[in-house]
Amino acid sequence: MQIRKDFLWGGATAANQYEGGYNEGGKGLSIADVEKGARHGVPREIHDQIKDGVYYPSHVATDFYHRYKEDIALFAEMGFKAYRMSIAWTRIFPNGDELEPNEEGLKFYDDVFDELKKYNIEPIVTLSHYETPLHLVKEYGSWRSRKLVDFFVRYCEVVFNRYKGKVKYWMTFNEINATYISPRPWHQAGIVYQEGEDKAKTMVQASHHMLVASALAVIKGHEIDSENKIGCMLLYPEVYAATCAPEDQILRRNKMDNVFYYGDVHVRGYYSNVNTAVWDRIGAHPDMEKEDENILYMGKVDYIAFSYYFSAIEGKNLEMAEGNILIGGKNPYLKVTDWGWAIDPIGLRTSLNDLYDRYQVPLMIVENGMGAYDTIEADGSINDDYRIDYLKQHIDAMLDAIRIDHVDLLGYTPWGCIDLVSAGTGEMRKRYGFIYVDKDDEGKGTLNRSKKKSFFWYKKVIATNGEDTSY
Repeated sequence: MQIRKDFLWGGATAANQYEGGYNEGGKGLSIADVEKGARHGVPREIHDQIKDGVYYPSHVATDFYHRYKEDIALFAEMGFKAYRMSIAWTRIFPNGDELEPNEEGLKFYDDVFDELKKYNIEPIVTLSHYETPLHLVKEYGSWRSRKLVDFFVRYCEVVFNRYKGKVKYWMTFNEINATYISPRPWHQAGIVYQEGEDKAKTMVQASHHMLVASALAVIKGHEIDSENKIGCMLLYPEVYAATCAPEDQILRRNKMDNVFYYGDVHVRGYYSNVNTAVWDRIGAHPDMEKEDENILYMGKVDYIAFSYYFSAIEGKNLEMAEGNILIGGKNPYLKVTDWGWAIDPIGLRTSLNDLYDRYQVPLMIVENGMGAYDTIEADGSINDDYRIDYLKQHIDAMLDAIRIDHVDLLGYTPWGCIDLVSAGTGEMRKRYGFIYVDKDDEGKGTLNRSKKKSFFWYKKVIATNGEDTSY
């Protein structure tokens, strides 16, 4: 089996980490806009409003809002076939619960999509990427409330209609399973657990509302445009059993439930044995309305998109590794990044196989990359061979999954194709991009763009459709 001739090579960003313009064009506040970035040894802070004298990384981010033409031209120079991005919900509905959308926000994305079309770059659009409207959090308790289902579907209906013919590929919620994994699922669901709150009940109820909202969005998106392809997006953690002890295999399986809990509903259209077993294990189950089962079944997704950065191991009495909201044990067979994340390209191949074997729907890798320190040389060059090596290994493993294992893969959009704010820490020093942006952790810098060595390498990879990954 060969890679598709129309394979969607590109890159990925998110509005809350890249776009900026947080209070321009009628945009309202999202949960990202009141989050003070963490630093090494200093925890992140979540505020209920903008505070004077506090640096909030999302407010300017790396300023796509004002520089989108320049950036899209650079993406086109690399040869992008696709660009994965997100729409900021609060740019369309500033509070989230209005009856009428913000025209200025809609016009901004019209301009972005028109610019992408000029270069024949296919937009892949996430509808909710870690930026729930702050008003919905404060007024309704966020996804604890069933009312958010209606607000989200109204938002989706507006953008599906507005961008019909401009956008074909959509995703509902970025890394929806972060709601399950995180002890404080603020990023995904806008929830900070309160003292005495039944966390398990809140998690399954918020997740149910999001799954229903996703299904209704799929139904509506297909009604509005039969050409729409609407997928889910999962944070995929390849997890290995720490030993060959049978007990470790069960621990490994339980760890993977955080993926399959959501994947099963998105793709199969019903709560599977994985879901009901989780409910029993945590002692909570969601309250449902009588039409929900039919909604979930009718709103099955067209494809699965997922993020893959590292793998982990699961067993007893392990030394824990570093990672994002998903962590596990350290794997002695793997090297790690500057931030301690395990580097495991073969894990990407096994992830592709695990997902395709289970669901038999097309897949898309929409996040993969390595955060690293970049050094600007005296001549202005940035020789990021470490990034090229990481991506080369992962692309080669991806191609093995296609050619040898016959996995149906639609595209590959590595994370942070241009430098942006780290979701995990709020830092700029943790860089992922092929394009360097002059900005530091305190928000200082010119925001000027420059090409790294990886820019030219990735351009060659795309031009050869993955045939030449050498450097």
